[in-house]
Amino acid sequence: MALESGVSAQETNDNVEAQVQALLAQMSLEEKVGQMTQIDFSVISVINGELAENPIDQAKLEDAVLNRHIGSILNTPTTPNNQTQPIEKWRRMTQAIREVAAKSRLKIPVLYGIDAIHGATYTENAVLFPQAISMAATFNPDLAFKEGEITAREVKASGLDWNFMPVMDIGRQPLWPRLWETYGEDVHLAVTMGSAYIHGHHGDDFAAADKAPTCLKHYVGYSYPLNGKDRTPAWIGERALREYFLPGFEAGVKAGTPTVMVNSAEVDGIPGHINHHYLNTILRGEMGFKGFTVSDWADISRLYTRDKLAASPREAVKMAVMAGIDMSMVPFDYSFYDLLLDLAKTGEVPMTRIDEAVSRILRVKYQSGLFDRHEPALDVKGNFVTDDAVAANRQAAREAIILAKNNHNILPLSKQTSILVTGPTANLLSVMNGGWTITWQGAAEHLYPKDKPTLLQAIQQKTTGKVTYVGGKNFSDEINIEQAVTQARQHDVVILALGEKTYTETEGNIESLHLDPVQLQLARAIFEIGKPVILVTFGGRPRIITEVANKAQAVVLGFLPGMEGGAALADILFGDTNPSGKLPISYPRDSNDVVMYDHKPIEAFESNQYRPLFPFGHGLSYTSFQTSGLRLSKDNIAMGENIDLTFKVKNTGALTGKETVMVYLHDVAASVSRPVKQLKAFKKVELKPGAEQTLQFSLTPQDMSFIGVDMKRIVEPGEFEVMVGSETARFQVAKP
Repeated sequence: MALESGVSAQETNDNVEAQVQALLAQMSLEEKVGQMTQIDFSVISVINGELAENPIDQAKLEDAVLNRHIGSILNTPTTPNNQTQPIEKWRRMTQAIREVAAKSRLKIPVLYGIDAIHGATYTENAVLFPQAISMAATFNPDLAFKEGEITAREVKASGLDWNFMPVMDIGRQPLWPRLWETYGEDVHLAVTMGSAYIHGHHGDDFAAADKAPTCLKHYVGYSYPLNGKDRTPAWIGERALREYFLPGFEAGVKAGTPTVMVNSAEVDGIPGHINHHYLNTILRGEMGFKGFTVSDWADISRLYTRDKLAASPREAVKMAVMAGIDMSMVPFDYSFYDLLLDLAKTGEVPMTRIDEAVSRILRVKYQSGLFDRHEPALDVKGNFVTDDAVAANRQAAREAIILAKNNHNILPLSKQTSILVTGPTANLLSVMNGGWTITWQGAAEHLYPKDKPTLLQAIQQKTTGKVTYVGGKNFSDEINIEQAVTQARQHDVVILALGEKTYTETEGNIESLHLDPVQLQLARAIFEIGKPVILVTFGGRPRIITEVANKAQAVVLGFLPGMEGGAALADILFGDTNPSGKLPISYPRDSNDVVMYDHKPIEAFESNQYRPLFPFGHGLSYTSFQTSGLRLSKDNIAMGENIDLTFKVKNTGALTGKETVMVYLHDVAASVSRPVKQLKAFKKVELKPGAEQTLQFSLTPQDMSFIGVDMKRIVEPGEFEVMVGSETARFQVAKP
C-alpha cells in the first residue's frame, strides 16, 4: 500500500501485517495453496494466443482464479511462442485477470510477473536499455537508477505488476550463457549497479503508480557452473560463497527487494530449491529477508525428473516447500497445487509452513498496492516511450561501449571516409539486444522496431562518404568473402562487425569461446589486403578475438548496448561521442586462460600470470586523463575506523570527456589469502580540457574486511595498500 502523508513506515507495516493476518484467518486450505501456485500464461490461453486479439480463454482463466485460487501468472502469450505484445493488449489482458480476481470469494489479486530485464522487454516499442553487462560497463549508477525508474514505469503502464530483475549473480564464468545478465566479475561494481537499479525501480514506495517490486535472481551460485553450461553444478566453498556470491543478494535485500528467485541448478550437490541452509539460515537469518521466495521454471518437479533427489513428484513438492520455497513457478499445470493440497491434508506439510508462505506472499501483494488497484496503475500517455526515457537510453548506450584499442588515433573517423561494412553483426538489431528481447531468445529480427538503426544503418546516416555493405540478412547467412575483399580494396577503411547470435539460458550453451571459424576466415582475408580495419564486436560473452584484435587498428567492444546501440556506436566511430565505457570483466586472451582481475597472488606467481587481452576496468577515450596526488588522512588507524583518501584527476587532452576513477585496496598479509587488489570505490567524472577535480573517498572497515578462517567477516590488523591509477599509498590498522 502506498505511504500516506504523515503515516510512518512502522505504522504502515503494522497495518499491512494486520491485514495479512485478518485475511489469512479467512482463507481455506485450497485458497492458501492456490496463493503458492504460479502458472504460465499458456494455462489460461487460447491456442496461438500470441497472435490473438484476445489471447485469454475466459473459462480457463476463471477455473485458474476461482477454482484453483492461483496467486500468480507469468510470461507472455503464449509459450513456446512467446513474443512482445502491444501495450493496449497487455492492459486489456491484465485487466481481465483483475476483474476475475475481483469475483473471487476473498478478492485476492493475482500478481503478474514478467522478465523485464532491460526495459519492458515484452511490450511492443518499449525503451530497451543496454543489457546488464553493458550497463555495468558505464560505471554510472545514475544510469542504472534511471533504467530502474523507466522500466518500472513502462511495466506498470503495461498493466503488469512484478519484474524478475535484477540478476545479482556474479559473472565470473565467461562460458555461462547468462553472463550478460550480470553486472560483471567484480563484487563492488555489481552491488553498486544492482542497488541503484532497485532504488530506481522501487522509489520510496514500490506501491506507487509508477513503481514496481523487483526480484533478485538466482539465489545463489547459479552463475558459476564448473563446466560453463547453464543449469549445471557449481562447486563453491563457503568462504568463496560469502566473499563473492552472497554480497549482491545481501545488497538487494538491504535495498528492499521483496522477492527472490532461486538457483535452478545446484551448489556442492544440493539443488537450490532444497537448500535449507541457504534459504533459511543465510537468506532469512543472516540477511533478514522478509519477502517470499519463488522457484524458477519447473524446478520443483525437476527435483524428481532431473536431479533424482525426490522419489516422486509428491516428495519433490514436500522437500521444496519444507526447505523454504514459498511460491512454485509450476508452470504448465496444477500439479503443484494438487500435490501440496494433499500433503497439507495429510499433515506432511504442516499448516504453520503453509501459513508462513502465504503470509509472505500476501504481504508483498499488500505492499505492492495490488489490493487497492482495480485497473492498470498508470496511463500510457506520458509514461511510455517518453523523450526523457529515450534520451536516457541513448546516453546509457553511449557510455556502455568500450574503445579497447585505437592505434595511431584512427578513430574517430572523418565523415567523408569511404567505408566497407562487413561481418555477421553489422546489420542486425537483435545482436545488440540479446535474449529476453521481444522473444525469449531475442532472435526474431522481423519483430524488431523499424525506426531503430542497425550499426550499418547508423553509419549510413552519419556519413557523406561512400558506404558499402557486404553481408547477409541473417546472422547465419554466408558472407561472400571474395566480394568483401574486392570491395575492401575500393574503400579507405573496413568496419568488421563480428560476435555472437542471440541466446539465453540453456539454448546459449557453447563448447568454446572461440569465434565461429567462418568469421575468422572473413577477417583473415580482409587483413591480407592491408587496409585499416576497425573491429566491432557484439554479444554477451567475451568471445576470443585475439588474432583479429592484434591485427586491427581499432577495437570497439559493443557487448549488448540495446536498441540505441547502433546509433551510439556510430556516434563514437565518428567522434560525436567521446567513449567512456570500461570493461566490467577481464577479457580473456584465450578460451582456457580465464583469470579474474582480483586474482590471488598464486595465480600470478612464477609462470602463472594475469594476462588478459584487455583487463578489467580498461577503456580508452579520445582525450587523456591523469590522476595524481594520492593522499591518505592517516598512516595508522585504529580497528573499526574509516580512512579517508583524496587525489586529483585531470583531463590532460584536447577534448571534453568522462573518466571512471577506480580505488583499489589490497590487504598485504592475512590469515586467508587475499586478492592482489579489489575495487572498493569508483566515480565517473566529466572534465573539460585542462580541467582538474579533487575527489575524496572513505574506506570503511567493511571495505577492509574478509571472510576469515572461522567463516566470519573480520578485519585483521596490519598493512593495507590503496591504489589509484599508477599511485599507491599505505596505511596500518593497529592491533586492538
